[in-house]
Amino acid sequence: MQDKKTVEKAYQYAKEQYAAFGINTDEALQKLDKINISLHCWQTDDVGGFETPDAELSGDGIQVTGNYPGKARTIEQLKKDIEKVMDLLPGKQRLNLHAIYGDFKGEKVERDQITVKHFQSWIDWAKKLGIGLDFNPTCFSHPYADDGFTLSSKNEKYRKFWVEHVKRTRKIAADMGKQLGTPAVNNIWVPDGSKDVPVDRNGYRSLLKKSLDEIFAEEYPKEYLKDSLESKLFGIGSEAMVVGSHEFYMGYAVTRKKIITLDNGHFHPTEQVGDKISALLQFVDELLLHLSRGVRWDSDHVVIFNDEIQLIAQETVRAKALDRVNIALDYFDGSLNRIGAYVVGARAVQLAFLYALLEPTELIKKEEDEGKNFERLALLELLKTKPFGAVYDYYCASNNVPISEDYISEIQKYECDVLSKR
Repeated sequence: MQDKKTVEKAYQYAKEQYAAFGINTDEALQKLDKINISLHCWQTDDVGGFETPDAELSGDGIQVTGNYPGKARTIEQLKKDIEKVMDLLPGKQRLNLHAIYGDFKGEKVERDQITVKHFQSWIDWAKKLGIGLDFNPTCFSHPYADDGFTLSSKNEKYRKFWVEHVKRTRKIAADMGKQLGTPAVNNIWVPDGSKDVPVDRNGYRSLLKKSLDEIFAEEYPKEYLKDSLESKLFGIGSEAMVVGSHEFYMGYAVTRKKIITLDNGHFHPTEQVGDKISALLQFVDELLLHLSRGVRWDSDHVVIFNDEIQLIAQETVRAKALDRVNIALDYFDGSLNRIGAYVVGARAVQLAFLYALLEPTELIKKEEDEGKNFERLALLELLKTKPFGAVYDYYCASNNVPISEDYISEIQKYECDVLSKR
């Protein structure tokens, strides 16, 4: 158990260390407190959703591995888990819902028939907690997606079905934003692609463009709804070609004034997603980050505080773009305690952004502009030794959430008292 007096003492030391670089740690924490992370609902139940009893993820380019005990199987269990996660995190969070997580009350509702009534209980819950909601169409785990294509399907019946589904998710998201007083991001990702080499790439991409134009024909107030588009390099079963590539969505978003989603597990392992932030912000108003951790071919491991997440946070802060970059988590791992996976990932993201906010960027830029590359490198290295962890511990203490490793025992207790009894 961490002693708050020790935490405060360590914070005062850290405060002095950063003050020597011209950084005010109190101001950095105030900025960190404004960062609103959107937690992904699908980590706690392995992307099953609630369309049918014991629903499970199927095919379509994504896969959850592991069978750790305690998976949420009802909306009530999922809400309880999310509330527990939020109790263990400092700062502010939102919740990101997929369309298959509606409160269908045992009724079979096709995806092209969903309405806000199927999500009203979520909106009421979010209002009670004082949080915002985000949303996503679910264009996978459905017979009309079995051939690998949805919005770009050459089967017109299927294509129209998915167009209607996404139209309805936009309408629902706008209602969420209106009721909760904070705009909901409706993020479109489709698994469309080919396992082997296709000939008609152009035809599929023309259909995807046509579908998106139909979907976005109706406009909603920006204070209610934000539209975003998420690309992928490849997926399971779509190794040769993904219709919604980065280049496709980049062109579409720039010309249609939509948000580009950067999922750092959706690019080649040697690409730096952090490097894309300042480039894209020259041409679009906002970005959405889906923070994950790619390992070899798999893109959805629990986020950790690594170089990749660090660069993403640094480039967002360096560009003074915290008000233009929406931040969300996107991973699913059923091989470990799912609540622990949430908290480790969310805290890693907060640590990364705190680290970035504690950087004396103007000082380092001055060295860079003067061609003092050794000095720039030395400062960046010295910052790695500074006690930013003490600043984060103080932030946790100030928010009355577990400090440092104390959250581990809290999650172990929740597993014993709740998860193990499911």
